[in-house]
Amino acid sequence: MSITQVRNLLPETFIQQSQQLLGDQMPAFLASYDAPRAYGLRFNPIKLPLLQWAGDQRFQALSSLFSLEPIEWCKTGFYYNEATRPGKHPYHAAGLYYIQEPSAMSAADALEAHPGETILDLAAAPGGKTTQIAGAMNNQGLLIANEIHPARAKILSENVERCGFRNTVVTCATPDQLSERFPIFFDRIMLDAPCSGEGMFRKDPDAIAEWSPAHVELCATRQADILVHAARMLKPGGRLVYSTCTFNRAENEDAIAAFLEAFPAFKLERTERLWPHQCRGEGHFVAVLTKSKDADASADAALSSSPRPRSKPKRNDRRAITRPGNGHANLTAEMALFESFAQEALPRLALGPGEPLRFGDALYWLPHDAEKRFGAFSLHGLKVVRPGLHLGDIRTKRIEPAHALAISVSEGEAARAVSYPADSPELAAFLRGEALQAPDGINGWTLIAVDSLPVGWAKASESQLKNHLPKGLRRLS
Repeated sequence: MSITQVRNLLPETFIQQSQQLLGDQMPAFLASYDAPRAYGLRFNPIKLPLLQWAGDQRFQALSSLFSLEPIEWCKTGFYYNEATRPGKHPYHAAGLYYIQEPSAMSAADALEAHPGETILDLAAAPGGKTTQIAGAMNNQGLLIANEIHPARAKILSENVERCGFRNTVVTCATPDQLSERFPIFFDRIMLDAPCSGEGMFRKDPDAIAEWSPAHVELCATRQADILVHAARMLKPGGRLVYSTCTFNRAENEDAIAAFLEAFPAFKLERTERLWPHQCRGEGHFVAVLTKSKDADASADAALSSSPRPRSKPKRNDRRAITRPGNGHANLTAEMALFESFAQEALPRLALGPGEPLRFGDALYWLPHDAEKRFGAFSLHGLKVVRPGLHLGDIRTKRIEPAHALAISVSEGEAARAVSYPADSPELAAFLRGEALQAPDGINGWTLIAVDSLPVGWAKASESQLKNHLPKGLRRLS
């Protein structure tokens, strides 16, 4: 696509806006639309810690196979050759890496998440920033990942599961619902705000047709409202990272300036812009803000003193949550079933701080925060897509282990594991949903792994490994 073709495709108002921002860099910016886009992936540090990369054969094999090159603003990120199609590799099914646009990795890196903290990703789908934050937390602490659109929240939940995170709760709520429930609650908040998407025009030409000055104004108004709720939920001394994938000032610098005027307790630490003509990536804006440790929290205090909802879940709602205070005997019995299974199949499993929680027919382990302010009671009245780690599904006098549990554990935690090379026909057969021949002497629930990375459960019986990979994850070929 030539520059002339780009000018014909892009709205004239957008071009004029960009000219005001870029000045003499405008020709180079337009020329970037004629260049191929960059592709990136991030390694999952809970699957492969950074310190092990140098001597790890899997990392070395992928470096060669995918022609990996480091992304300068993300220590776990790499460019890859599009033709290599890493999404088809078994390591992707095992959660070893997450495929993500390179520029989008900058915002979560700026959040500087640490293990043990309480963190919110306020507009989280499809999960790139959530999985990056969760990786930095090393499964310690509490991460709430929220997405207001149900279909996108489901995708977010699936990506959290595939990466094997235990400390992440996925909700589907509005910002005001969250700020009413969690005032002055989070150490860090990531807000990758819904925006006009100007930075994605090269990646997604359909976004061009949706763009208009009115759409920009609508996005800016929506962003201002969401920022108010983020401010209310952040603890004094906390960090807020605001990002967009757009270029205009209304959704970026002007939005932050208006926010700082309304919330003087916040300080702007830095901003950065990633332009497609200046880096190998699409457009992105990041602003890092901190809340004063001695912030006047009177407004937040007033909010926190208001009664919190305690609505009871509907009896016939499969999403209903049973808290330990109601039906505690049932949960005790169900956890006893799980513990019996774990003692036999996962004898070295350690779940970490949390509590059991009934979610329809499923049993989950709900993570707790360090201050013990969060529990099952915190979720009543909220639409919850994934309340932590799915342990298993409740059956008559037994529990069937969940796929999420298999992906979340290591081979070393299991009593039985069978690992196959990435290119083996046995692994390909398992990923298609087929049964396998069991090694001699194996009986019971068994982890199936690719080069020691779990990809699912099989149940060994009578010299056969019966496949328990969920049907929706099975490959057609």
